[in-house]
Amino acid sequence: MTNERTLKRPEVLAPAGTLEKLKTAIHYGADAVYIGGNAYGLRSRAGNFTKEDMIEGVAFAKEHGAKVYVAANMVTHEGNQEGAGEFFREIRDVGISAVIVSDPALIEICASEAPGLPIHLSTQASATNYETLEFWKNEGLERVVLAREVSMEEVAEIRKNTDVEIEAFIHGAMCISYSGRCTLSNHMSMRDANRGGCSQSCRWKYELYDMPFGAERTSLTNKGEVEEEFSMSAVDMAMIQHIPELIQNGVDSFKIEGRMKSIHYVSTVANVYKKAVDTYMEDPENYECKQEWIDELWKVAQRELSTGFYYHVPTDEEQLFGERRKIPQYKFIGEVMAYDSETKVATIRQRNHFSVEDEIEFYGPGFNHFHQTVEVMYNEDGESIDRAPNPMMILTMPVNQPVAIGDMIRKKK
Repeated sequence: MTNERTLKRPEVLAPAGTLEKLKTAIHYGADAVYIGGNAYGLRSRAGNFTKEDMIEGVAFAKEHGAKVYVAANMVTHEGNQEGAGEFFREIRDVGISAVIVSDPALIEICASEAPGLPIHLSTQASATNYETLEFWKNEGLERVVLAREVSMEEVAEIRKNTDVEIEAFIHGAMCISYSGRCTLSNHMSMRDANRGGCSQSCRWKYELYDMPFGAERTSLTNKGEVEEEFSMSAVDMAMIQHIPELIQNGVDSFKIEGRMKSIHYVSTVANVYKKAVDTYMEDPENYECKQEWIDELWKVAQRELSTGFYYHVPTDEEQLFGERRKIPQYKFIGEVMAYDSETKVATIRQRNHFSVEDEIEFYGPGFNHFHQTVEVMYNEDGESIDRAPNPMMILTMPVNQPVAIGDMIRKKK
């Protein structure tokens, strides 16, 4: 079916938990970002946006040819939907490009009370077949974020049978429950996962006990019968090696998970997927996935990586249990605030401790990288220092290659 139609360039959609992350994601190549407003979202601790933040974020995005979407994907209980119409009208008037919703009540409110604001169906709604996409198209929705349980074969079938825009997750954390609809957090910590409070109880470590009737319980972990504490947690997803197939099967938007993640994570992942998409679209016939892209993603990986449900139903191999290979750990140590091309000196804002003689790596948009050793650095008063211990301190240092404002610096832990 690939040859029957022109390949469409997919949007690289990055998470933005804060205004700083929004600007970073767009600077590093994201075509669009998704944020949370101060209501109706599923990440109550993600530094959600005020109206003023949204205005600034939308202006920055427009200036760089990017879009901003708002996630309002909570499951509403009685009373939760009060004020939703006003909220949707406000974000429409601010210039938000679309709202991502899962609850039919909120979809109806948005459609009737905030006309003109495009609606996208959240992954929380578990859309897994083209009939479902057609149903939501008839309800006026422009795009559907597929359930993470959809296989690549099903993506191809869905695209053959509907012209609704398809958004699919391609990188980031995977929820262990079906489409993120879990009540474990409610039970374990009285925080409703479907109303923004998930405490990620599945990622906790649990001890296993033998509990014979009428007898005292005994720990199987302590007795050595179980090798380690048990986890219900899934590994993370990375589809970097399958970009051609995703594009050929008509995925319109490549979604990266992680509104709670750092600017180090957001900049790195957006940079890699943007480079991969650009490279494929420029020359599909000769495209190859480069090892350096995969290596780059491992620099911010927190867990093992897999392809989720795209090629098979995950097994215990896709769970965080048992022995795992060590992940190379890098830490984000600073960002470039200014660069003097005559003196070749960069002004840097420190984000983590580093010292003279450390081997560091600079990276910037467009997949520009170089390594160097810190030979000398100076504090704001121009005094030579041998380490940068204070968070957010400003310092200067000579650099081996030109850098730009917004470039990041990291080092191996």
